[in-house]
Amino acid sequence: MADGTKAVVDTSVTDDGTAPATAGESPADEPAAESATEATAPLSAAEIAAELAGRRAKSDPADAAAPAPQDDRGTEDTGDAGPEQADEDAEFDPAATLDQPTGELPLLRPAPDRHSGDRIADRYRLEECTTQSEFFSSWRAVDEKLRRAVGVHLLAAGHQRARGVLAAAKSAALLGDPRFVQVLDAVQEGDHVYVIREWLPGAADLAQLLADGPLEPYDAYQMVRQVAEAIAAAHRRGQAHLRLTPRCVLRTESGQYRINGIAVDAALRGLPDDDAALTDTRAIGALLYAALTHRWPYPEDRYDLQGLPKDLGCVPPDQVRAGVHKGLSEIAARALCEQPPHHLDPITTPEELAKAIALMPKIRQPEPPPPPAFTPPPRPQPRPHQQRPQIRLADGPATVIAPAAARPTRPRLRRLVRVTASVVALAAIGVASWQLVSKFNKHDRNSEDGQVQPPPGQSAPATPGGGATAKPVTIAGASSFNPLGDGPEHVGETALAFDGDPATSWQTSGYLQDLGGANKAGTGLLVDLGSVQQVGSVRVEFVGSTKVELRAAPAGTTPEATKAGLEGLGAAVATQTGSTVELRPGTALSTRYLLLWLTGLPKDGSDSQYRGKIAEVKVTS
Repeated sequence: MADGTKAVVDTSVTDDGTAPATAGESPADEPAAESATEATAPLSAAEIAAELAGRRAKSDPADAAAPAPQDDRGTEDTGDAGPEQADEDAEFDPAATLDQPTGELPLLRPAPDRHSGDRIADRYRLEECTTQSEFFSSWRAVDEKLRRAVGVHLLAAGHQRARGVLAAAKSAALLGDPRFVQVLDAVQEGDHVYVIREWLPGAADLAQLLADGPLEPYDAYQMVRQVAEAIAAAHRRGQAHLRLTPRCVLRTESGQYRINGIAVDAALRGLPDDDAALTDTRAIGALLYAALTHRWPYPEDRYDLQGLPKDLGCVPPDQVRAGVHKGLSEIAARALCEQPPHHLDPITTPEELAKAIALMPKIRQPEPPPPPAFTPPPRPQPRPHQQRPQIRLADGPATVIAPAAARPTRPRLRRLVRVTASVVALAAIGVASWQLVSKFNKHDRNSEDGQVQPPPGQSAPATPGGGATAKPVTIAGASSFNPLGDGPEHVGETALAFDGDPATSWQTSGYLQDLGGANKAGTGLLVDLGSVQQVGSVRVEFVGSTKVELRAAPAGTTPEATKAGLEGLGAAVATQTGSTVELRPGTALSTRYLLLWLTGLPKDGSDSQYRGKIAEVKVTS
């Protein structure tokens, strides 16, 4: 994972704020350690004490000589205040840093001083600083090797949190769930620790989505359902987020939600993992509350949302804003409040929350309003033929006779008929000529494409799909699916399998023996179509002859990279062997996730190991 050769992409949008650990309590006042670019979550008591000690030392050196608080090991936590500490910094050995006991490392080592245009690991060029704190910085960067955007966290290797950040990043990388923004690399290089993760350029975080008002019930339902299911799956695998905020929940262009910063964001800020299940549940409840009411459910104003009055207590969203969906309001109150109103049972774990949402009646997407009815414009009235009034003289006074209604004369009618007939004849000749030219052009194009036109009077042969033209299906993403191995394989290169360039490819790890037999049964690539799509065929180009099975997840489910998740995909719907294969399901197939399960790999001539390489994947309906 630290080979530095993995592809890159991140949503390092500024991720501020967090849900409190207990309902009804507002977050503690946070120190002004972070810059104005990010309002961070409440810090732990130890972290606040360390920051205050550091500032006191900087402002008054005399105070730095006073006895400092003791940590659990009995060593003094002096921050970076006194002259003796400065001498220790001068002798700092980055190679031995992570091998020291945590209590011996300085807590207040400042963030590395970096600027736009700097390069790290001879590969990543820093572009824009998105978060700047006293102890770490976050950047949007460019992977110059793969020419992709990435997110980068930078931390001093001598900081007391460095070891925890590396451990959190590596465990998050092994999660392998496409609903989370993936960690691509985590390395100590010299006196720096850096974490590389995906960047989602077209995604918008929940705080941006709430800028114009609350979400519609359907959108709020989709958000809380997808987030709760993803966090529950992470907890089942021993992972927790601990700092889930509106800045961490991202909606992609396909309408799917992805979660940024699992474990890593909390480790960067030293947040404790006490009662992680309750912390993440309260945070999801706060997200739903904000989505329904356009208010932050605590007294402080956060994420451009107005807080609730301090004396209001924990009330359901439908008592804050009229028209809130009743079922979603109860879910938010049960997840957020320690004692929900109306004697409802509180929800204290993400698993319980996901089950409660699944038991709700599904909220359907509202139908778009019908287009306005077409009203033809009023027809203009024909102007009557103008005639001069006639004056008739009689024995009495002169009288004026009004003209009669204008009527076309017989010669004029004949002339009108001739003109009309001529126009119709010319129009018919023009249409016939256009159809004839179009027919010849179509014949020429089909001839160039190698298609043989049937003789006149005979119909064209039917296409293999029943006559309907196959349409390409856009691939939203892909991830390594290796439930029988030690973790994902080359997670940074998965996008190369559908980038439109057959010269680039995603590859598996190298194996001394081919898959099957005494070795593991297979490994694969999980393809995400963004939403449920009709799948007619999947074309796959390999580097070398490869045996592959096509499997599909049931609609509405997200497969996990576990043995149970593999079994949940069921049997293969198509199987082929070759360097270019066309996988066609035997029956109609509707799914969001497709698994290309490799069961036979070619031998790589460079090292004589068995290795699968997927150069290009194309899906059609």
